[in-house]
Amino acid sequence: MKSIRQEFSVRFAYDVFFTENLFDPANHLLGDFLRARVEPGVRKKVLFVLDQGVLDAHPTLTDQIPAYVETIPEYDLVPDLLRVPGGEAAKNDPGLLDRLVEAVDHYGIDRHSYVVGLGGGAVLDLVGYAAAVAHRGVRHVRIPTTVLSQNDSGVGVKNGINHGGKKNFVGTFAPPAAVFNDATFLRTLDDRDWRSGIAEAVKVALIKDLPFFVWLETAADALARREEAPMQELIVRCAQLHLDHIAGGDPFEMGSARPLDFGHWAAHKLETLTQFDIRHGEAVAIGIALDTVYSHLTGRISGADARRVLGVLQAVGFELYHPALSENEKGNLFNGLNEFREHLGGRLTITLLEALGRGVEVHEMDFERVKAAVDYLEHLHQPA
Repeated sequence: MKSIRQEFSVRFAYDVFFTENLFDPANHLLGDFLRARVEPGVRKKVLFVLDQGVLDAHPTLTDQIPAYVETIPEYDLVPDLLRVPGGEAAKNDPGLLDRLVEAVDHYGIDRHSYVVGLGGGAVLDLVGYAAAVAHRGVRHVRIPTTVLSQNDSGVGVKNGINHGGKKNFVGTFAPPAAVFNDATFLRTLDDRDWRSGIAEAVKVALIKDLPFFVWLETAADALARREEAPMQELIVRCAQLHLDHIAGGDPFEMGSARPLDFGHWAAHKLETLTQFDIRHGEAVAIGIALDTVYSHLTGRISGADARRVLGVLQAVGFELYHPALSENEKGNLFNGLNEFREHLGGRLTITLLEALGRGVEVHEMDFERVKAAVDYLEHLHQPA
């Protein structure tokens, strides 16, 4: 028997920039990025896809973007600034994916041109997926506009859309060409979207960085008051931890472990059970609370440490229980475990806490104790 072995590696590198007023003519950051990638004899194009919710809050973008790109004569801006709905609606309508792929074809966006997604995490997931499959990969730039997308989803390498009621069932791994985090967009977020991204910071601190968790404890009240300085520190520290993790082992998730999905097995199911009425970050906060209490009930962390975690989440304003957790005698939640295992592939692998700042992987869950954790959160939720 003969065989030919093929083995190679591909190096990826991209920058995450932090700025304000990205499209101000005096801000040369995006322009310098594009000019540095000019190729002799190659005319490049830029196609923008915009989150309609962001446009509603920042209507001058439709004038600012064309004016800014005009200052970069080596590039042609596609005149049609595409608009898509924000939130999970962007990932639930397969027609939007078709529309974006058709736009890449119609406007002649080649593999040396750029598709720029501007919006929340769901819109960036959709745009990244469309860019990844068109021409087997068009370069894409992300401009995240929410806390959650600036500190978590928008800085990573995953993208995708929902299918058959399952979150992120269809997607690819495709690193962006660059990420531009503009703090200006955060000022127009409603309180729910401001708060939602904090859940991802609590998550990564709990499994990787105890000093960061302690800082979150001290900053919780300021974050709840929407103070910008601590929020910017949170975003930078959280993004760095996510990037370090991606670079450190399994960026395309070929194995079964997903440490960055701490709290997410229940969160993903909760989102679908509520028909995405609950924000992703709100669902993650509940998922973190559930797995934290479960970690305590199984003897991995103390009750005092569990209460510290719940206290931080409550201090920034999260609710830690939703009635959907208990529906069908918690059978719907149990189905979420099976769906999460299927999504991972191979063995069920859940990240729990063995200490604050340190996660541990387990391969089975005692569902009676999961139900007890749900009951604990329900009791905590009830008025005194």
